[in-house]
Amino acid sequence: MDIQAAARALQEAERTKQPIAPLTDTYEVISADDAYRIQLAQIAEKQTNGDRVKGLKIGLTSKAMQDMLGVYTPDYGFILESMVFERTIDVDRFIQPKVEFELAFVFKQALAGNVTVTDVIAAVDYVVPAIEVIDSRIADWRIKFEDTVADNGSSAGAVFGDTKTKLEDIADITAIPMTASKNGEVFDTATSAAVLGNPLEAVVWLANAVNQYGITIEPGMFVLSGAVSKAVPFIAGDVFEADFGALGKVSATFLQKAVIQ
Repeated sequence: MDIQAAARALQEAERTKQPIAPLTDTYEVISADDAYRIQLAQIAEKQTNGDRVKGLKIGLTSKAMQDMLGVYTPDYGFILESMVFERTIDVDRFIQPKVEFELAFVFKQALAGNVTVTDVIAAVDYVVPAIEVIDSRIADWRIKFEDTVADNGSSAGAVFGDTKTKLEDIADITAIPMTASKNGEVFDTATSAAVLGNPLEAVVWLANAVNQYGITIEPGMFVLSGAVSKAVPFIAGDVFEADFGALGKVSATFLQKAVIQ
């Protein structure tokens, strides 16, 4: 298949805000490796244009998200500098966005290939609560695994809380509670165990998966470890907050650019 053509089509969809048909419909054969190479081609182009990789996101780690999209294998994507937001976000940046609530691990040491939970624990500097914005450049979210992978794991941005917690100060990383509210009303609760049973295991999976493409989790980078509950769509005017108990809160307000200015 034509890796560069597929990458250009997704980039054009992102630029024009006009989604395209699933790549799995357009191309007779598209493998997982093809999909990751399409993803990497887009990231390389954005880096050439001056953007920088700030972190990685893991997707499809919870049963809720797997059931929601009908995709049952974890995937990953990149978060670039242009995708890290403050708490007020322009909705016009997106096509058909949703929000997810998760933990972000920030690293003080590099992680590269064939790693274990012990390696991850040693490499993590601290943990912060996060909101991930996801979006699809594929029409109507009609995605298969290869579609979402090629589309940078359907990633669109991230917002981080202010509270930084060391792993040694967390009694049980699998039992962190999360309460999510929309416009002041609680709509969901979950715990960190929803992320592959342990979000650290998700990071292990990621470090080993990206190694196949020569990618290292570098010091200073972050990893969004995966949603603990279903993704929720939003429109201009919506305000979300996720309360992760002792780990703190994170919030995001979505407005149109004219209002923000």
